[in-house]
Amino acid sequence: QVQLVESGGGLVQAGGSLRLSCAASGSIFSINAMGWYRQVPGKQRELVATIPSGGSTYYADSVKGRFTISRDNAKNTVYLQMNNLKPEDTAVYYCNARLRRRSFSREEDYWGQGTQVTVSS
Repeated sequence: QVQLVESGGGLVQAGGSLRLSCAASGSIFSINAMGWYRQVPGKQRELVATIPSGGSTYYADSVKGRFTISRDNAKNTVYLQMNNLKPEDTAVYYCNARLRRRSFSREEDYWGQGTQVTVSS
């Protein structure tokens, strides 16, 4: 069993900051990429940022220069520092991890339960 548990969402005024965390636990052999997605009602889930086990991070154009993704491999945890938040950042944010449960397993995607971020104007 694998669990991704998110924390750090909430209500903040425009221009403010929040830091999201997501910890993966359970039967995990290795984690490749970790990332954050977000979704608003009536729209598709969109990619916000990803960070591979090695290599460059990726950011959606809408968050470049404002959001920073990082990870602590020892803790199987990924973070999203969100600065200068805007009302259009309001969404449910989901953590994603692409991982292997065993050395011989194929990679699979796991998701957190989502955490609400609301930015007031």
